[in-house]
Amino acid sequence: MEDLLGLATQPAAWAALLTLVVMEVVLGIDNLVFVSILSNKLPVHQRSKVRRIGIGLALVMRLAFLSTLAFIVGLTAPVFTLPFDAPAGAEGHPIVDLAFSWRDLILLAGGLFLIWKATSEIHGAVDPQPTNDLLDKRGGAVASAGSAIVQIILLDLVFSIDSILTAVGMTDHLAIMVIAVVIAVGVMMVAADPLANFVHNNPTVVMLALGFLLMIGATLIADAFGVHVPKGYIYAAMAFSGLVEGLNMAARNARRRQAARTGTHPGAEETH
Repeated sequence: MEDLLGLATQPAAWAALLTLVVMEVVLGIDNLVFVSILSNKLPVHQRSKVRRIGIGLALVMRLAFLSTLAFIVGLTAPVFTLPFDAPAGAEGHPIVDLAFSWRDLILLAGGLFLIWKATSEIHGAVDPQPTNDLLDKRGGAVASAGSAIVQIILLDLVFSIDSILTAVGMTDHLAIMVIAVVIAVGVMMVAADPLANFVHNNPTVVMLALGFLLMIGATLIADAFGVHVPKGYIYAAMAFSGLVEGLNMAARNARRRQAARTGTHPGAEETH
């Protein structure tokens, strides 16, 4: 308690907390988009419950990882290495060792899972007719709340480790990390239903969100192989795409209002 009170009197600690909260919220957007897409495939009465369970599990997982901080940091230690033929340079094709840690393997598995999941969701949106009798009988890839929660847990694991490693890189105080994680997950909990409803009511946003998941999955795979793409570029691209989609939505709404005033169909002029 004395250490916590001591931190409360340090401006640097408050700056670190604010910065870390912002970073955790930004990192949590990826998780929240995935939870929204999965939960929206469930019956209406189960969606909110599954979102709360998924986000609650994310908080539990992050706090559990913080309690075993030394173990999490140790996940960055190389587990095995593979020889890699580097591109030709002044000295020909040098052979370098490509080291993989447990963190890299988890990011690789998470990236592949995200790409597979986003691709299957895009295929289902483009071709909604089921081609598999088993999937038809079970109601699609997410047939129950249990299967949705299992998939959320798998991605929670990936995003939680990334979140904790980010926190470790920004501050040495465990109390600040815990407070920032709790605040960030609280923000996710509040934003979960509005975001999921917005995604559900705007089908084009679903496709945009799936595109984001594809990009995030590719970034995780690149990170696993040691190619670190600055997250600022990723989120800037996402923000720009969101802005363009917002303009498209505004244009569609304007055409609907114009059609309502004139009594014509919104696409009537385009069909002539």
